[in-house]
Amino acid sequence: MENFTQTNREHRFRAYVSTLGTSQLHLRNPYIVACWSGLCPGFGHVLLSNYLRGFLLFLTEMFLNVMTHLNQAVIYSFTGQTELAKDILDPRWLLLFAPLYIFAIWDSYRSTVDANKQFLLADHENAPFSSFTIGSTELNYLDKRSPGWSVFWSLMTPGLGQLYLNRILFALLVVSTFIVFVYFSYFLVAVHYLFLGQTSAATQVLNPQWFLFIPSKMAFPAFDAYVHAVENNKLYEHEQRNFLKQHYQDYRVKMK
Repeated sequence: MENFTQTNREHRFRAYVSTLGTSQLHLRNPYIVACWSGLCPGFGHVLLSNYLRGFLLFLTEMFLNVMTHLNQAVIYSFTGQTELAKDILDPRWLLLFAPLYIFAIWDSYRSTVDANKQFLLADHENAPFSSFTIGSTELNYLDKRSPGWSVFWSLMTPGLGQLYLNRILFALLVVSTFIVFVYFSYFLVAVHYLFLGQTSAATQVLNPQWFLFIPSKMAFPAFDAYVHAVENNKLYEHEQRNFLKQHYQDYRVKMK
């Protein structure tokens, strides 16, 4: 395995392949990243591979949401029960939620713009990166992965698409939190009642505070898995082109 160390000539790296996953620079739309942060703080940062910031914002948002009863208030608002929505909200926690939410959107947009600049510089420098790593517990290497399969497994169980792409840390967070949401929302119990044709029982057993977490926590891992599968394939092709040029292309041959 070749280790890369930063030199005066190489100011940045295009990607980093570790046993826990592959982080890379590539062009992203700042508005799309900001929208995901607006849907749930932390999602935008995870798209940028800023996992520590993303996990911190996500877990803090989940905690404040539960303490505020925000999802329950949203359900009451959508069903026209505005007075119940006002009564259930806890202002002690709600006022802490607002700055976190605004910061997540602003910081993800700012970070995307900066990351795009870094990518353009790295691409211009043809910045190096490793393509293979192996450890005592896991190995990871650049290879072609199917975006379709990554989405399929993410929809079957959120987090499996990330495991398919060898993004261990994010997969662990997604799978563990999804289990928590399913358990406390009684989602599978409601599905069981639906299969039995007992729709009223399915509606009554659902816990809306926890159930409202599930749609976004299923949509984002599928989107994230698709994007990273596509970009992983681009990175693989880029590495292969560089390898072939450096080792097999005669210096007298000009490739257009």
